[in-house]
Amino acid sequence: MAKIHPRLRSRLRRKTRIRRNLSGTAERPRLTVFRSNQHIYAQVIDDDAGKTLASASTLKLDIDGHKSNIAAAQKVGEAIAAAAKDAGVTSVLFDRNGYKYHGRVKALADAAREGGLQF
Repeated sequence: MAKIHPRLRSRLRRKTRIRRNLSGTAERPRLTVFRSNQHIYAQVIDDDAGKTLASASTLKLDIDGHKSNIAAAQKVGEAIAAAAKDAGVTSVLFDRNGYKYHGRVKALADAAREGGLQF
């Protein structure tokens, strides 16, 4: 059986603790962030219906250079705000997914706020 890295285990524990109190609805869906070493992803999710309303990532966007830096995260934040507006969403709950609210996660959140999302 494969062992889970201690850092991942800690993040999953934090994620569980956060998600216990956070659930997206149709009126106020959840904006969740996933960051890997190479990319960053964002989704707007309605947990009641179990549907993804909007999504954006560095895989979908045409970004020059590194896709794992703060500039790329800002572009994903702008893109998720635009996609959420197209889906009729203006207010969201921010789910940092167990990551520190720092660096790329913070850059994505700030760009989404500037794009018109309220959280």
